[in-house]
Amino acid sequence: MGTKTADETGAETGAEATTDEQKVSVAKTDEVTEAEDTTAEDTTADENAADDIDDEGDLPGAVQEEGPTGVGQGAGAVVSAALGLVSLTGSWIGTVAAARETLVGQLQTSSTATVAKQVKEVYGDAWQTTALWGGLFALLALVVGVGVLARPAFGAPGKPQAVWIKSVAWGGVALGVVGLLLAVLKYTGILLDLPSAS
Repeated sequence: MGTKTADETGAETGAEATTDEQKVSVAKTDEVTEAEDTTAEDTTADENAADDIDDEGDLPGAVQEEGPTGVGQGAGAVVSAALGLVSLTGSWIGTVAAARETLVGQLQTSSTATVAKQVKEVYGDAWQTTALWGGLFALLALVVGVGVLARPAFGAPGKPQAVWIKSVAWGGVALGVVGLLLAVLKYTGILLDLPSAS
């Protein structure tokens, strides 16, 4: 009939149980091998991370102290260079001031004034005003550039200034010096003096 004896049932179950036990044993062996491989990889990664620690002694994942980033110094260097360039090429405010001086000179000069007086009042004062504004921008470029270059002396010790900041600041200082020299030469009449009215 459809009933099985205890021996038949136990034999089938025993064979199946052995197969299942072998499968579990093989699976456990694979898991242990994978765990050992992962542990070995983690140990190797930790050793490599320890080798990669920089000279300052920073540990990976450790909280680093916040220090100056140099953004302000970089901005100051760029502003210095821009002001130096404006001092050489001229500015909108210098042009407007020169046009105003031309207008004032025309209004204050009578039609019976000598040609020399008219040239001086109409063109000379405007030329000097342009030189004055150029000199002002050059002086600002010089002060800002020197301030950026001197800033590390008063900042965090051990943190050097970025090379590009120094380069741009020195460029701003150089443009400021040249702009200031040209402004003084224009204002005094040594460079491009007014033509004589003879």
